Amino acid sequence: MIIVYLKGGLGNQMFQYALGRHLAEIHKTQLKLDISAYDYNGPLEYFLGTFNTIQNFASEEEVKKFKYLEQSNFQKGLYNLFHSHSKMPKTFIRWNKSSFNPAILNLPDNVYLEGYWNSEKYFIGIADIIRREFTVKIPASDRNKELAEMISSTQSVSTHIRRGDYILDEQANKTHGMCGLDYYRRCIEYLADSVREPHFFVFSDDPHWCHNNLRLPYPITFVSYNDMEHSYEDLRLMSQCKHNIIANSTFSWWGAWLNPNKDKLVLAPQKWFNDGKKKKHSSDIVPLQWIRK
Repeated sequence: MIIVYLKGGLGNQMFQYALGRHLAEIHKTQLKLDISAYDYNGPLEYFLGTFNTIQNFASEEEVKKFKYLEQSNFQKGLYNLFHSHSKMPKTFIRWNKSSFNPAILNLPDNVYLEGYWNSEKYFIGIADIIRREFTVKIPASDRNKELAEMISSTQSVSTHIRRGDYILDEQANKTHGMCGLDYYRRCIEYLADSVREPHFFVFSDDPHWCHNNLRLPYPITFVSYNDMEHSYEDLRLMSQCKHNIIANSTFSWWGAWLNPNKDKLVLAPQKWFNDGKKKKHSSDIVPLQWIRK
């Protein structure tokens, strides 16, 4: 059994699921999701139910069997197996760094995983499975169908601008900061030089700011009608665009990664974190074939 602890928003949940799914596939065992972080009516909720993912949830008793054996990091013995009276090995793994650690993929069966796991290296071995399971099972609304047709018929470029908590939340601002207008101008000009007749589709949690500040000499469509409850609609639309400009956000990261266009150009920020310690370990977040601007 592989249990993965889900926390954060949709993008982070997808990374956490993807690693757990890979380990479960390696060991031909069952994957279970610990969604207890969403039991307290906080600002975030469990989102993966809208995808064709495994909906198999760990019980409180199953989680407790792993958690009492918690270890904080590799230095305290990541590979040690602890045995309960049932003689079944159980290991609690917490990894807080953003860098990829290949040792994670060598873990045994019967582990509980807590971390963010923000790198495709944790699941690239089952990329086809992940792409299939991260398809949305809810049919698109009429309005989103119309937009999808426009995206399909143009040289569409999804452009994700995340502000919201990156500005209003002090901790999020300290950790991430926000990609500035200069970043988006560099990316837009790069795409305009590389793609004939690009059409920019702007996705943002602050559409008013985008309307006022993002003025382009190219066709532009602001997508602002899908609320957080329907964020999977924006993710699906971003993945249908031919090219992607992402923010320092796991949400638009997945929109770009799920884009099936073999000739896609994906532009990502040079700096993913403001926080110096996290910045040091962020090199594995952006795939090598993407372009950092």
